[in-house]
Amino acid sequence: MPGYLWLVPALPLVGLVLILIVGLPRPRLSGYIAILTIGLALILSGLGLLWQIAQPSTGVPVPRVSTLSWFEVGGAVLPVGIIYDPLAAAMLFTVALVSWVVQVYSQGYMHGDPGYSRYFAFMCIFTTSMLGLVLSPNFLQMYVFWELVGLSSYLLIGFWYERPAAAAAAVKAFVTTRFGDLGFLVGILILFSRTHTFDFDGIQKAVQAGTLGGGVLVLAMILVFCGAVGKSAQFPLHVWLPDAMEGPTPVSALIHAATMVAAGVYLVARAFPIFAMSSTAMLVVAWVGGFTALFAATQGLVMTDIKRVLAYSTISQLGYMMLGLGVGSMAAGTFHLINHAFFKALLFLAAGAVIHGTGGEQNLLSMGGLFRKMPTTAVTFLIGGLALAAIPPFSGFWSKDEIVAAAFASGNTILFLFAIVTAGLTAFYIFRAWLLAFVGDPRTPPSAAVDVAGRDSHAAHSHDAHDAPAVMTIPLIVLAALAVFSGFVGSPLLNGAFQGFIGGPEEAHAVVDLPLAALSTGISLVGILIAWGFYGGHWFSADAVTRALWPIYQLLVNKYYMDDAYNWLVGKGLIGLSNLFAWFDQNVIDGVVNGVAWLAYAMFGWVLTRTVSGRLPNYALGFFVGVVILASFVVGAAMGR
Repeated sequence: MPGYLWLVPALPLVGLVLILIVGLPRPRLSGYIAILTIGLALILSGLGLLWQIAQPSTGVPVPRVSTLSWFEVGGAVLPVGIIYDPLAAAMLFTVALVSWVVQVYSQGYMHGDPGYSRYFAFMCIFTTSMLGLVLSPNFLQMYVFWELVGLSSYLLIGFWYERPAAAAAAVKAFVTTRFGDLGFLVGILILFSRTHTFDFDGIQKAVQAGTLGGGVLVLAMILVFCGAVGKSAQFPLHVWLPDAMEGPTPVSALIHAATMVAAGVYLVARAFPIFAMSSTAMLVVAWVGGFTALFAATQGLVMTDIKRVLAYSTISQLGYMMLGLGVGSMAAGTFHLINHAFFKALLFLAAGAVIHGTGGEQNLLSMGGLFRKMPTTAVTFLIGGLALAAIPPFSGFWSKDEIVAAAFASGNTILFLFAIVTAGLTAFYIFRAWLLAFVGDPRTPPSAAVDVAGRDSHAAHSHDAHDAPAVMTIPLIVLAALAVFSGFVGSPLLNGAFQGFIGGPEEAHAVVDLPLAALSTGISLVGILIAWGFYGGHWFSADAVTRALWPIYQLLVNKYYMDDAYNWLVGKGLIGLSNLFAWFDQNVIDGVVNGVAWLAYAMFGWVLTRTVSGRLPNYALGFFVGVVILASFVVGAAMGR
């Protein structure tokens, strides 16, 4: 194992310290420090990936682990260290690469923001936490970095904390993910209580030896999966991610599309050998993932905020990854995780370029015709959309096809249908967004605001739109190239090299299932065609369909009323229950205590308080009586002997 790997998470931490020392009074320097330190981490992670690729193949990859004793509790040694295998190597490089590209892009997007230095300091905290999570060799160390990722996510979502919506979104994300993290922690403790180790390899060996199994294993792994449900925004803990779009768009690209939400998928992939020993746990992962993929895709159909369309797309694609893992293909789920990091970061950064170029506009209904004004952004967004829609030869096709094939091979018809239908919905909503933003003429919704000059402010945004500066467009071009070419590493052209690298020779696939690929691609093309019919060629009227399907539209646009359900549950249920407990505490518990005190006073207190008169003769009399009584006991005891 390369000895420099520990520097990969350490370098962004050094960047944080440097920003705090020298960057705060010089904001521009903060960005350069973040780019430099994360860039060095990227170089080292790239060298580590090349080293891992060069290792001779010995069948199933065996993780290399290097640990030190952290502390000892009750005879159990708790280690801290590094795990490095193909999975860690690929994920480490992906996180470092996307993070570095986002830092470069942020130089332009965050220019002039009063919190410029604070932004890059938070970015360094997040990158350190995520890189440390990837290299964690045991559940305990992973949980520490897991919580640091949650903390940095909270800081970045609420970066513009002076905005009530941003502050509320940060709290919502933090609180919602805590429910999943609680399950994760309990699951870890159950595993430790039975195996006396936190190590992934040690727990796997204990399960193989029969030390841990049955219902306890199922319960523990489902609880561990709860952590992934929270972090990766799976149903029913998905509600925080759309609101998290209140943070700066580069934050959305890095944390809520490419890396942080992928932590849950990485957790399942890292613990995949343990999950695989419980068919029930695997089935739970598959069903939650498959349902989430379809559930979130339906909501993406009606969103008008460009970032929220991408937010629901992220939830859906994370469900796809969980589906792939749950049906038994670790390589397929991981492959889509890597490809998704590139093309979804591209889509978010392109959306940020649209927002930047239109003066802050995010409403798709207020855009239109932007292709002529911002061609680079339009083309790169289109490339990201084609990759997301899984159109060959773009990257999303190769990894999504693997998941569809794995779902079909599992024999579960419903999960297979979830995957196929989601493919069509995905193609529709992403091309709906592209067509609304870039095609046609500038549009003005009826509710558009009018500025003091009498002009429609949204139309002014569209007319004044422009491509972003080079510091923002170059990252778009880099990610667009990855969205085109990254999928080929898992294609038949390279004999399924990625799958063989991650899972060993038995995971490598050199042949595409042509009927399934044709089916999924055909459905995606139908989705694109329908989107063109509504928003490009105007063959159909979106307003007419909305009126005809008004109840369904209301259900989707209100996000299945899940936020309302949670608000009722918390506002009426949880707070109501808390008020009941408070009444019981005040009137029953305190009442009993106060009643005992009153009774004691009524029986003895009145008499005893009269003895405290403040008169010395009375005290002397009491002292004399006490001495007489004590002397009587002493004399009586002596005579009794």
